[in-house]
Amino acid sequence: MRWFDRNFSFEIPLWLYPNIVERLRGTPARIEELSRDLSKNVLTDRMNPSWSIQENIGHLWDLERLWYGRVEDFENGAEMLRHADLENRLTHDADHNESELSELLARFRTERSQLVEKLDLADESFRSNVSLHPRLNQPMRVIDLAHFVAEHDDHHLARISELIRALP
Repeated sequence: MRWFDRNFSFEIPLWLYPNIVERLRGTPARIEELSRDLSKNVLTDRMNPSWSIQENIGHLWDLERLWYGRVEDFENGAEMLRHADLENRLTHDADHNESELSELLARFRTERSQLVEKLDLADESFRSNVSLHPRLNQPMRVIDLAHFVAEHDDHHLARISELIRALP
């Protein structure tokens, strides 16, 4: 299913917050595990018109600034969270296939650790702050944003696994 076709129900109990943050903390290791033994050719091959494995990894890194910014939106009491680039211009223009995988992985790990650190410091009252998600037009809490990001991570990890399984 395409990411933009998914629906979300934001009814996650607050007690699950640490579990969701752990999912976010673990994404860099999961990506490294999936990609570590792959050649540059495999990492950068577009087996169909969609992104290569490396472009999927780069896309996850590209969105870290959005996720971090949305946590700041909650901190600042914004009524609506900042908008995402729904055409993913950053990823399309970044030419991630020209980067070294080790650089992409290091950048992603660094920025993800900043996001997780910010989420780790959130107290229970902050975790339930509410702002409107601009595309979904639904109110979401900090815990819902964390879950949304974890689901987005898993969406791309599943795509990377699918591309690996399609290898000859």
